[in-house]
Amino acid sequence: MTAPDRAANRPVPRPGILEIAPYIPGRSKSTGGAKLHKLSSNETPLGPSPRALEAYRATTSLERYPDGSSADLRAAIARVHGLNADRIICGNGSDELLELVARAYIGPGDEAIYSEYGFLVYKIAILAAGGTPVVAPEKDHTTDVDAILARVTDRTKVVFLANPNNPTGTYIPFDEVKRLQAGLPPQVLLVLDAAYAEYVRRNDYEAGVELAATAENVVMTRTFSKIYGLAALRLGWIYGPEHVIDALNRIRGPFNVNSAAMAAGIAAVEDRGFVEDAVRHNETWLPRVTEEIEALGLKVTPSVGNFVLIHFPEGGGKTAADADAYLSARGCVLRQVGAYGLPNALRMSIGTEEANRDVVAVLKDFLAT
Repeated sequence: MTAPDRAANRPVPRPGILEIAPYIPGRSKSTGGAKLHKLSSNETPLGPSPRALEAYRATTSLERYPDGSSADLRAAIARVHGLNADRIICGNGSDELLELVARAYIGPGDEAIYSEYGFLVYKIAILAAGGTPVVAPEKDHTTDVDAILARVTDRTKVVFLANPNNPTGTYIPFDEVKRLQAGLPPQVLLVLDAAYAEYVRRNDYEAGVELAATAENVVMTRTFSKIYGLAALRLGWIYGPEHVIDALNRIRGPFNVNSAAMAAGIAAVEDRGFVEDAVRHNETWLPRVTEEIEALGLKVTPSVGNFVLIHFPEGGGKTAADADAYLSARGCVLRQVGAYGLPNALRMSIGTEEANRDVVAVLKDFLAT
């Protein structure tokens, strides 16, 4: 039986599904090295808050279903951020919430826009919902509001904006975010993905709470996987207008957040001292790593997150793939970003002092070979 014959006699996914390139996370293992420095997934080098770890370990009654509404966690988030708890949904990471938005607002024939180097999950969520992804080019690896607005049509249903963006680490000022929202038709939903908001220390930046609280077509997503150090528990939240929250709750799984994640999340979000320590660590090492890598002759995209995008010379003998292999063999695992259209760059998470120094030293050796 030929391949077409076999395909005609078995279930076939609906259009768009087989166009999805599966998301490939950052590697967790190196090919060598006495000690592993995993800097491929933007995880915090400080681990979770001790209070969060204690709350996680204290979780009991595993035979019971968790609270389906995540009421206590939503209340804790609302207290810390000054929000209305009724307009919050918690999810299995912010990825689940982005996918819920796509399922609720995008269908066959619809379009959704994201920037050129935007988070890969946007395209996956759009295609999985049956929609058509529309890519807006960036300027200097930074979101271009005018390019997004120029691609809005009567088929546009959602605009995804990562601010700061992953994997570039760049951001647009809040005035530009407001200009984007003002330029969109009121029927288009603007999704502000603020996964790295806690790390940003710029006077012209805001995560999007104001717009999500006041506009009818804006939501903001946040995560516990980065600065809070709870990536293994998969926990995130979304804030927005009541009508959007109502729509998402109608398709959300009834027990989409587990009890241990809720307990740890409450303790983590309330431990402000721990967050401040994480910010201070990043404020110390983000500029230092940037400067030291640039001193090696490599270009680094200016970042406001907890990671840097390192560019290797175009047309030169020292490629990102070669650097990745060299680093990995010495226990330093960075993130290849070819899937983002950046084949000659590597993304490096800011790690411990030891990890940061080791990566710079290994890169120096690589460039000298």
